Amino acid sequence: MRNTTKEIINELNKYRNEEKAAFLPRFFKTGKGQYGEGDQFIGIVVPDIRIVAKQYIDADQDTLRELLASPVHEYRMTALLILTYYYAKHKDNAERKACVDFYLSQVDAINNWDLVDLSCYKILGHWLHDKDKQILYDWAHADHLWKQRIAMISCMHFVKHGEFQDALAIADILQHHPHDLMHKAVGWILRETGKKNEQVLTDYLLPRYKQMPRTMLRYAIERFEEPKRKAFLLGEY
Repeated sequence: MRNTTKEIINELNKYRNEEKAAFLPRFFKTGKGQYGEGDQFIGIVVPDIRIVAKQYIDADQDTLRELLASPVHEYRMTALLILTYYYAKHKDNAERKACVDFYLSQVDAINNWDLVDLSCYKILGHWLHDKDKQILYDWAHADHLWKQRIAMISCMHFVKHGEFQDALAIADILQHHPHDLMHKAVGWILRETGKKNEQVLTDYLLPRYKQMPRTMLRYAIERFEEPKRKAFLLGEY
């Protein structure tokens, strides 16, 4: 193990919390056959992980690769946060492309919803803003839960800039996904679309909402005014 990797792990271990370590495996569904099977937790909260990640923003990719190879969830999260901070700090296209390429190469380690959500739109989404987005469509069609979630959540960057086409197209691909985690992901991006432009969201929902998974719909309409929200829930809008 590299010295920098050991330093980061030692720093992280100062924040371990046994009570949280006992709770988090249940929260992140690590039991046999569940989506987080095999994930291990040592009980470090995200704000503390961010503190450590910011101290090691220039850690090299070999160090990040070692952290991402760990079964410990918080170590992998630290590596991903370091990568997001590094990407934001370096404006050079070559540096950013290297970050994106590394991120894509490590997708199998980005294997829980929080790891996806805190990293993908800040790296992949940002990078693809003015580029060909075919990889998102390919991953939306992949038989790989985390690639599919990355495809959807990466669209957050576009939505934040008032660009909805790709987000809505990928939402269509994932509309009837069997997993509740994807219902929540699609619903979240639809809700964010509505925050930017409620009419766009309303127009999207009208031909679809009666067939949409209930969780997805609830997330999508969460910020509507109560009469409108209720009408959608009752199928009467």
